[in-house]
Amino acid sequence: MEILFGLLAVLVLVALVQLVRVFEITGKLSGNNQDRIEYKSNRQRAKLWLVFGVAYFAFFIWLGMKYGPALLPEAASEHGATIDTVLNFNWVIIITAFTITHILLFYFASKYYWRPNHRADFITHNNKLELIWTTFPAIVLAVIIIYGLSAWNDITGEAPEDGINIELYSQQFGWTARYAGDDNKLGDANINFINTTNPLGLITPETIKTRQDEIKEEIVKLNEQLPTVPVGGLKEEELTEKIARKERQLAKINGYSRKNKVEMFKTGDDDKLVKVEFHVPVGKPVNFQFRSQDVIHSAYMPHFRAQMNCVPGTTTEFHFTPTITTADMRLKTGNPDFNYILLCNKICGAAHYNMQMDIIVESEEDYNKWLAEQPRFTSVETAEARNQSNEQLAQK
Repeated sequence: MEILFGLLAVLVLVALVQLVRVFEITGKLSGNNQDRIEYKSNRQRAKLWLVFGVAYFAFFIWLGMKYGPALLPEAASEHGATIDTVLNFNWVIIITAFTITHILLFYFASKYYWRPNHRADFITHNNKLELIWTTFPAIVLAVIIIYGLSAWNDITGEAPEDGINIELYSQQFGWTARYAGDDNKLGDANINFINTTNPLGLITPETIKTRQDEIKEEIVKLNEQLPTVPVGGLKEEELTEKIARKERQLAKINGYSRKNKVEMFKTGDDDKLVKVEFHVPVGKPVNFQFRSQDVIHSAYMPHFRAQMNCVPGTTTEFHFTPTITTADMRLKTGNPDFNYILLCNKICGAAHYNMQMDIIVESEEDYNKWLAEQPRFTSVETAEARNQSNEQLAQK
């Protein structure tokens, strides 16, 4: 069927070409030569080009005035001002080149139209012109690249040691923000530790023990199913492969268990997981880490001029310092419902549009108060309380 449609398209194209040729031959036979140029109509077209050029630039200016206010407000981070300066610098160069080239285009189209008894000059080569249109763009591009790289190196320098450490964890289709606890250190994480109660795969003494027990139980259940399936069948092959995979996973977790005996994975105990919205203090550096559970996502915070890919199997980083609180930005924009927002800037699946999370920028005092109200991941206090309770029961 596809071959037939292809052949039909080719035949239609051939028919159209032949039809055009028939019209050309018919016109010449009837004395209506389409190639003949009329001086009067050409002069009229030249004037219309000028009119169109003026209307074209008027429309361009109107677009800027109409939709300029719909652009992002001023940057709400320290490095955002640098990014805006680089962007504006590029806009100046682009708009200047656009204006000059189009003015020349409309000018030449209107001035050098065909005239009777006038022959156009034909220039095959001009070293001076070639030098100009090669050297000048090369210099401009070099300036843009050097300026951009310099700004990028400043922005992506070493993360401040006194910054707040936050992980943004992406998965289809949502975000989770993880805050470092009192030690300001994010706990280790690994995909083998992900379960219903540990969606980010954090590694703590409790999660190691929990995952060991869970996987051992799963292996036992799979081994119990193995004798009930036909020997040599696909089901047996599937169960055998699943058991081997679970055993490899258990071996990896046992490796973490051995490390835990030397130096316990306690840094993740006091981490805090937050959904729906996350808070950051104004004027305080924030060090972000990004991870993905499934596909490539992209953490995009447009008001802070920040974006970083979230790649499965690796951790990416970015840092910035917020400079304008949410309340102040609402006053600046005149929008009482304004909120900073985290988006996914990769088309990551059917519900990609749903990957949004509000960001609240507030004073450090309000931030500390909010953070203190958030629950810890695995409560060390609960474990200690459990030990104390067991000791009390033993004494009784």
